[in-house]
Amino acid sequence: MESKHPDQNGERIEVPKDFQDVFTHFYRAENQTEQSISHTLLPHFQIIMVFSLGTPIQLKTADDTQISIEKCLVLGPLKQAFDYTLAPGSDMLVANFKDDAFYRFFGKVILSDYLPIHPDALLGENCFTNLWRLIKNASPGERVDLILDFCKPYLRESDTAFQNISDHTEDYTVFNPIKIIAQETQQSERSIQLNHKKYFGYTAKEKGRYLRFVKAISLLQDSSSPIHWFDIIETCGYYDQSQLIHDFKHFTGHTPTQYLKFQENICKPE
Repeated sequence: MESKHPDQNGERIEVPKDFQDVFTHFYRAENQTEQSISHTLLPHFQIIMVFSLGTPIQLKTADDTQISIEKCLVLGPLKQAFDYTLAPGSDMLVANFKDDAFYRFFGKVILSDYLPIHPDALLGENCFTNLWRLIKNASPGERVDLILDFCKPYLRESDTAFQNISDHTEDYTVFNPIKIIAQETQQSERSIQLNHKKYFGYTAKEKGRYLRFVKAISLLQDSSSPIHWFDIIETCGYYDQSQLIHDFKHFTGHTPTQYLKFQENICKPE
């Protein structure tokens, strides 16, 4: 998450080198004002764990499902944008899992796109509730260290099958990574597809579509007015303008023009 709202005290928190294959980063935000602050979080295809350490945090998904986070919830992989609201007194800490880290914790990715679940339900214990109590009473500077210490006993090594897939994660928009991995490992494409879904929680085709959309966003933000839409369509590999619009509506709920109009209230993936 990245927000430029002037009344929101938010910061990205980097993780130590030893945990950079587990979490991309943490994000902390507070609302110390007397007014609620709402944002739209763009999809980033990561699974996140959200800790609510103050006033409950309100989420609204693309299908208008309302979710209240009072302690801790796991969400994702985040494939579409959703709105979140920090009421006065909200104190939020978000852990962003990287690659197969969620699988390494919980054994398998069982979450649907917006199905929230308390992490204790995944482990059959109340350890995350105990962790929530621990970090709630800690200072903001201590919370990430407490979470990292907590996760050590649960974290397993990555599977060899994941490493085979991970070596080709830059190929999504250029090649068919599933086909390449299948040829190199002499496995069926179906087997590689299932492993990709198991470790990441999404298919290679979904990720390729998302990366094309991210490239379009980057070009839009770097473009001077007037925007040359057909240059963006050609550069990103879209068939035509309707496909570009369709992807923007799919991932953000807005057309490209609407996205540009409302982007000040949009939190961009990092």
